[in-house]
Amino acid sequence: MTIAMPKPSPEILGRRAEIVSALRAIVPGEGVVDASVEMRVFETDALTAYRQLPLAVVLPETVPQVAAILRYCHANRIPVVPRGSGTSLSGGSLPLEDGVLLVLSRFNRILDVDFDNRCAVVQPGVTNLGITKAVEHAGFYYAPDPSSQIACSIGGNVAENSGGVHCLKYGLTANNVLGVEFVTMEGDVIRLGGKHLDAEGYDLLGLMTGSEGLLGVVTEVTVRILQAPETARAVLIGFPTSEQAGACVAEIIAQGIIPGGMEMMDRPAILAAEAFVHAGYPLDVEALLIVELDGVKAEVDHLLSEVEGIATKNGATTARVSQSAEERMRFWAGRKAAFPAVGRISPDYLCMDGTIPRKELPRVLAGMKALSEKYGLGVANVFHAGDGNLHPLILYDASKDDELQRAEDFGADILRLCVEVGGVLTGEHGVGIEKRDLMPEMFAEDDLKHQIRVKCAFDDRHLLNPGKVFPVLHRCAELGRLHVHAGKLPFPDLPRF
Repeated sequence: MTIAMPKPSPEILGRRAEIVSALRAIVPGEGVVDASVEMRVFETDALTAYRQLPLAVVLPETVPQVAAILRYCHANRIPVVPRGSGTSLSGGSLPLEDGVLLVLSRFNRILDVDFDNRCAVVQPGVTNLGITKAVEHAGFYYAPDPSSQIACSIGGNVAENSGGVHCLKYGLTANNVLGVEFVTMEGDVIRLGGKHLDAEGYDLLGLMTGSEGLLGVVTEVTVRILQAPETARAVLIGFPTSEQAGACVAEIIAQGIIPGGMEMMDRPAILAAEAFVHAGYPLDVEALLIVELDGVKAEVDHLLSEVEGIATKNGATTARVSQSAEERMRFWAGRKAAFPAVGRISPDYLCMDGTIPRKELPRVLAGMKALSEKYGLGVANVFHAGDGNLHPLILYDASKDDELQRAEDFGADILRLCVEVGGVLTGEHGVGIEKRDLMPEMFAEDDLKHQIRVKCAFDDRHLLNPGKVFPVLHRCAELGRLHVHAGKLPFPDLPRF
């Protein structure tokens, strides 16, 4: 799989000093970074195989500054890449050589907490976990909880429509965002939604959530906060095979039980997580389910009994129910630390993201096992099993000449398999550059035409995050003769590390 980006503009590169000077006039002090050594910290996001220094980095502190930056870049046809905390796993915030990297980390304040209306108004640089920390004293929390929640920003969550271990019952970011303020590429400030639960007209709020920085730069988010459940308990269930665990997942949902969270890990992930966190996971199983039930105590106790019965029916060899809040948190600590834990057993890994119908989990697991043998690379599997969102971690060593390429080819085949069984290319990480060239596997040419028309309605010059999501970059004037081609793109290859 070749990752390529638009050719940089020699004209823009030649005006670099002028552009930096103009940006400093908008954001004075230390708000503009242009020295190469200082920009290194921004050259990649969590898809670390790809790196690129931007033309310049700008860190605004106010909405008028964001609007002025975008207005200037629009007038001068300078590409802009928005960036939050840089935790994107799909290369969504990868810089461009001739583009301004617009970093929103200084937008880090919680502006309002409204317990009566059960919502909070926050700036995009606030961390996901920071929202819960701000409201937990009153018995509330913010439900979407990606594994990177301690670091990832709510603006990035909106851009990628992030989920987390509790999205099965409580939904993705799209289900928990009530309103956004964003700035268009022309510098206009627009508000969608608010503290109310719904709005008339087109669902523009839904359009912005998951738009990956292609339509506008989010500067404020209103999120739904929930009251913490009376009781929450988790059960660790071990299985002799991943296929049996997958069958158990499907039957739990088929029986009408909707857990607060239902996660699955295979043996390599179990061993890595236990060695890293010491969560008390069984080490003699091939697959582990973590099923959390929440609600009133009587309901939770009844559902735990039902889940244990279903697990036994599907061949479970061990089941352990949390006996305290601290023990339940330890169960989840291992799962949430699975990504860094796997980093201890492999020099490098690619974290994939695809979603499938739950009933296809055994088939896809078997398919991934065959692909692992085909490419000669290990894989550790961590799943949001309840909603079919897979996170295979492909293990490789970048110091070996062909292993990154084999890992990418392996990952592409996993995603093709997801689409083949009726799933989709991404559940929460977004398309970015990682899955961009696979979009024709899922969408027909007419599908992509209409998606690009939406992009054109917001950004007719294609200056916001160009080279991401769409297989080929087109201009609005070309819509009448637009063709989308899979395969090698007419862009230079991006350096890989």
